Amino acid sequence: MKSIRYLLALLILTVPEVYADSDANAATPFDYFAENRQMVRNGVQAVLTCNGLFTSNRSLEHVQAEELAYLTEDRFGGIVTENVDINPDSESVQVGGGKDGIAITAVFRPGIGCVVMAPNQTLAEIDALPQLQLDAELQATASKRPWPQGDKLPRLSWPKEFNQDKLQAASDRVFAPGLDNQVTLSLLVVHKGQIIHERYREGVDQTTRTRTWSTAKSIAATLVGQLVDEQKLGLDTPLSLTWLPEVKHPGTDPRHPITLRHVLHMSSGLDPVDSFNKEYATGSGLAYWAGASSAQGALNRALLYQPGTYWDYENYDTLLAVMAMKQALNLSAQDYLAYPHSALLQRIGMHNTLLSTDRFGDFILSSQVYTNARDLARFGLLYLNNGIWAGERILSEAFINFVRTPAPASAVHGNFYGGQFWLVPDGRTDVPKSAYSTAGNRGQYVIILPEQDLVIVRRGLDYARPHMNRWDIAAWVLEAMNEPQ
Repeated sequence: MKSIRYLLALLILTVPEVYADSDANAATPFDYFAENRQMVRNGVQAVLTCNGLFTSNRSLEHVQAEELAYLTEDRFGGIVTENVDINPDSESVQVGGGKDGIAITAVFRPGIGCVVMAPNQTLAEIDALPQLQLDAELQATASKRPWPQGDKLPRLSWPKEFNQDKLQAASDRVFAPGLDNQVTLSLLVVHKGQIIHERYREGVDQTTRTRTWSTAKSIAATLVGQLVDEQKLGLDTPLSLTWLPEVKHPGTDPRHPITLRHVLHMSSGLDPVDSFNKEYATGSGLAYWAGASSAQGALNRALLYQPGTYWDYENYDTLLAVMAMKQALNLSAQDYLAYPHSALLQRIGMHNTLLSTDRFGDFILSSQVYTNARDLARFGLLYLNNGIWAGERILSEAFINFVRTPAPASAVHGNFYGGQFWLVPDGRTDVPKSAYSTAGNRGQYVIILPEQDLVIVRRGLDYARPHMNRWDIAAWVLEAMNEPQ
């Protein structure tokens, strides 16, 4: 505890993000991270535009109207309109420069999605960025393979458990919620393994890949869980990562006891660098949007709380679990890029899913995955079927029970979080407590309701808060179910 108190003392002395003279008549507080925020803003626009055009294959008009609506004036200072270079030949987008601050470039890479370059990199260095050749035939023939391994749907016999008119009414509520900032791209309802409702916004179809944001965290947890099942990782074993800054005797570092369970529970106790108005100024934001290493930043955080005692939602906690996965696999760089596809995605038919990396080849599995609604429905079905796919065990029931069990440190918040999945909070009575869900920014949800044999997928582009509530969506769909006879 002495070393923890020492780190706490250092942190108290750390320069805060925005600070002013203690004099009541002092000038307006100065934002020492203003340049960072402008650079990150440029990166957000570059990445969203690049992926919107070259990963999602949406039109520039759709990207500007919907993807970039996220760049609100009050949060980001609005959209850059002048210093924007879209290069179809290199499939790159550069935003910024001059009065708009440091220019940031995002480049589409096959099998990966758009990768952010460092501010000083040029397009001449594109070939050094990660890429992955996926099996194009698997994507091309998906329409010929039966659902759920492919996209060929059987003739639907309407299930007696659902009232068709009420389900349509629930869908209408999802697509027309009454708030302009809530924009639904797609809604899928899967009952007993079959798609009984599928709906898309104009300009989007079943092939359209959009960003999962933090729904990616649940995919990361699944990959990690497979290694736990194989006993290549242990939930209660220290991560054994090289913390930064390095100390002479790593065993004495107070971060040494942090386990995989702690980071999957968002309870590492490490400095919350993505919170308190720093999300788009420091921390993982620099990796997401400005070309910094996603791994180095995750390792360079001081310990504030005893691991497992304090819940704080941090992208870097997920990335620590991903780093532990990479270390346990010990693969070549190219084999590592291919691993999620061979271990999970191809096995359950998620052939349209791209897992993005930083420029160093590290998966940013806390947010940057691009996929379509049907692939996410497949992911939900894996969990609904207790980890079994087409008769093959993909993930153990034990690990599924882990992700569905409240993290102890989340109790003060209503037991709303498990292991990289969200749980029905205490006090919510219109959704079964057995339900659990992925969740990503802008309203990306895969909702799993085991008692009703249901998976609900909602993809959104909600550009301001409040985002559409996942449990409201579940409750609306449940209202369409008939009473058991």
